[in-house]
Amino acid sequence: MKQKKIETLLYSAIGVVVMFLVIVAVNLISQSIKARLDLTEGGLYTLSPGTKAILKKVDSPVEIRFYFSQSEARIPSQLRTYASEVEDLLEEFRQASGGKIRVRKIDPKPDSDAEEAAQIDGIEGQPMGPMGDRFYFGLTISLDPEKAVVPLQLERERLLEYDIAHALGQVISTNKPVLGIMTPLPMFGQPMNPMMMRMGQQGQRPWVFIQELKRDYNVKPVPMEVDKIDADIQVLVVAHPKNISDKAQFAIDQFLLRGGKLLAFLDATSFFDREQQQPNNPLAGMMPSAGSSLPKLLPTWGVGFDMSKVVADLSFTKTLALSQREQPQPHPTFLFITPDGINKEDALTSQLDNLLLIEAGAFTGAPANGLEQSVLLHTTKKSELVEGMTARMQPQKTMNDFKASGTEHPLAIRLKGKFKTSFPAGRPAEPPAEGEKKDEKKPADDSLKESKTETVVMLVGDVDFLNDSAAFDPQMLQMGIANPANGNFAFAISMIEQLSGDLNLVGTRSRGTLRRPFTVVQKMQAEAQEEFQGIIQKLSAERETTQAKLRELQGKKEPGQRQIISPEQEVEIKKHEKREREISREIRETNKRLRERTESLENKTKLVNIAGVPLLVAFTGLALALLRKQRTKAQ
Repeated sequence: MKQKKIETLLYSAIGVVVMFLVIVAVNLISQSIKARLDLTEGGLYTLSPGTKAILKKVDSPVEIRFYFSQSEARIPSQLRTYASEVEDLLEEFRQASGGKIRVRKIDPKPDSDAEEAAQIDGIEGQPMGPMGDRFYFGLTISLDPEKAVVPLQLERERLLEYDIAHALGQVISTNKPVLGIMTPLPMFGQPMNPMMMRMGQQGQRPWVFIQELKRDYNVKPVPMEVDKIDADIQVLVVAHPKNISDKAQFAIDQFLLRGGKLLAFLDATSFFDREQQQPNNPLAGMMPSAGSSLPKLLPTWGVGFDMSKVVADLSFTKTLALSQREQPQPHPTFLFITPDGINKEDALTSQLDNLLLIEAGAFTGAPANGLEQSVLLHTTKKSELVEGMTARMQPQKTMNDFKASGTEHPLAIRLKGKFKTSFPAGRPAEPPAEGEKKDEKKPADDSLKESKTETVVMLVGDVDFLNDSAAFDPQMLQMGIANPANGNFAFAISMIEQLSGDLNLVGTRSRGTLRRPFTVVQKMQAEAQEEFQGIIQKLSAERETTQAKLRELQGKKEPGQRQIISPEQEVEIKKHEKREREISREIRETNKRLRERTESLENKTKLVNIAGVPLLVAFTGLALALLRKQRTKAQ
């Protein structure tokens, strides 16, 4: 018996040692393989394919410095949770880079070298407390001599991976992007004309859109009659290409096929294009101008754009006056877009919450083979396509005749893939000049027929939203301050940032969030709210009826009656007053029960989440211990 116990102890000791060695071996193997299993919804700890593609291009050591005042006790717990998420994601970047990325975590304590380093790196300290202390939260990505700063904000938590990947793409790219702008609109401003100055008129300053682009890009104007896009232009912005020639469209076509990226702002009727308006016509400001499209290119891409129709949407309509002579009235073609019309799942638009599009057109069709389409902005189902002239001149008629289409019309789309030429026969022939003989000999066709690599085209059905009057506070603009009135400017700049960056940014998604609500609890609370709300509404309606009856009784006075009310009326009034008090008490009790039910649901769910798993583990351990003890006795 004694020998059997010794054998049991010996086997147990050997088993513990073997298990320890197995655990150590598994850990060593897993560290060398660096494989991880991400079971979170939305893949919180898995880099998207776009980010991994950018990381493969890192061929020199990159340093990421993560500044976080973790030793500061007053940092909110929510921010600490977010900081942990940042650390986890940076570790993913480090591992996926194959050791090319080095991550340093720095705690900038007050009056320390670390605080000075944060300030030198461009991380702005946030004030905290009356003593002037500051806390730091941000990171920098450095590849000498390039450096990019990424301010970390809770509001951009879902874009954390995108922001880091975008900054990384900036530092590994050595060239400042060259941006081409092709437009007939006076975006670059107009110089003062001496003749016009005598008439009291002044020149126009550049649009804020252009001024801001010049800060970060090498901006080059591109003529509307261009026959070839300069080779150094990486991104081409085409704004309101009305009456664009086949020659210019061929130039855009070849630019795209050689790998260039295109952002085109089309329009059904441009509100701010005044070129065709007559200055002596009092109704000139109300007349729609010509629309704009890319008629040779869009069909090849599988996209339709009707310049005769503009979008009206009752869900995005507000009451406004377009002139001092006009009374405020609804204008259904002025689209004040809310999150209901914004693609919140796309990294490009996930942070937008309001936009203003004016008399925009809608896109139709399905992308051609080899192209992938993403809808960035769209209408609600309470929308339809209406005549632009009627909408401008008679907005009330548009409202009266409105019939919802039940369709969500795309307002801004993105196409990605390998594009094919819209000119399979080659360069379009130019008509001979007057008096010039037509050349029968056709030059050799050396044009591109299909792009060798993937590229991107973004299309927006409105150009007016870029105008200063639509995108910025007009009163602040008069003082020289460009204060955004909505998300128009942010949307336009974000599109150009994405196009000018690494193409793989398009594949970098917005992530989920660690701070997830108790959705089950919320659903149960909503059901409880609905259950009790019916009782409350019924009681409230009865109280209103009782109060109305009281007012009626108190207001009655028969002819010749000396007293304000009769004894019978007094009895009736007291009866209704009593009932009103009872109803008020029942409503309070119902609200109390609703609160108790809601708190109970939340507490039970928290108890299960917090204590359930430990208790399950404990009971499982006890069960296994008892089972082992019984087996030992049986032996």
